[in-house]
Amino acid sequence: MHAAVVTEFGRTPVWQEFTDPVPTADEVVVDVVAAGLHPRVRSQADGSHYTSEGALPLVPGVDAVGRFPDGTLRYFAVASDTRGTMAERVAVDPRASVVLPEGADPVAVAAGANPVMSSWVALRRRIDFAPGSRVLVLGATGASGSAAVQVAKHLGAEHVVASGRDVTRLGALPALGADVVVPLDDVDAVGAAAADVDVVIDYVWGQPAADVMRALVTARQERGRRLDWVAIGSTAGQEARIPSAALRASGLTIVGSGQGSVGRAAFVAELPGIVAAIADGTIRVDATAVRMAEVEAAWAGQVGGSTGRVVLEA
Repeated sequence: MHAAVVTEFGRTPVWQEFTDPVPTADEVVVDVVAAGLHPRVRSQADGSHYTSEGALPLVPGVDAVGRFPDGTLRYFAVASDTRGTMAERVAVDPRASVVLPEGADPVAVAAGANPVMSSWVALRRRIDFAPGSRVLVLGATGASGSAAVQVAKHLGAEHVVASGRDVTRLGALPALGADVVVPLDDVDAVGAAAADVDVVIDYVWGQPAADVMRALVTARQERGRRLDWVAIGSTAGQEARIPSAALRASGLTIVGSGQGSVGRAAFVAELPGIVAAIADGTIRVDATAVRMAEVEAAWAGQVGGSTGRVVLEA
């Protein structure tokens, strides 16, 4: 078979012949239909993700839509760091899969499940998220952030404040459910707009998160009211200088959400709802499909356009 193969961390995967997968007793071999090129996949391929095993060669890809031996079309995730989904075939544990609804677009599901999952699982599994809550999404102009705006509303948020650096994309978020949009560069404005939120979904971390945290806590009228800050991404930096006063003088609680803080079983349990929301259009996904054999060009951004998530299609 052929697969996208990484032989050196930091180098672009190459479409080449690779050994066929050998399934364990709990696995079946699946024909891959569509696999998303997520930021999570890029960090897997360059060895920088915190779950990296440091082993080479590897086939990148953490999830996909595939045709199972029983003929069903399913979304699935893989646990292996080295035998990923950017291949013609992959070994899969069927328990980590969900059958696509009739008429679902495999490309949309492959593009959307990963970014949707990040905020969906955070709200469902990491905090006690109540309908009617008010939410701030930091980093709302990326694929995961724009999905988070929609997820929050779908799961019952009353009011969503969206903040990000890309002003053009920020302007499109009200159509996806954002009630207020604020440029991330204006930290005081973000703090004022989000002064009474109950939850922050944070994809940026780094210094911008620390700055917004300080501004938000200062702007709150009821400082003792609980504020759940959920760290999911770190596009602005791996470390944030959090002032201790922000924790001592407010109801601020900081938690993370991702592999490790949420068990595999919890992720799998949420898959049916996630896939259904994408399939029926409740959560809109911007995706571009390119042939899997064009992985080198897709990786370099030479195909697939400038917006939306790129999906490698068999």
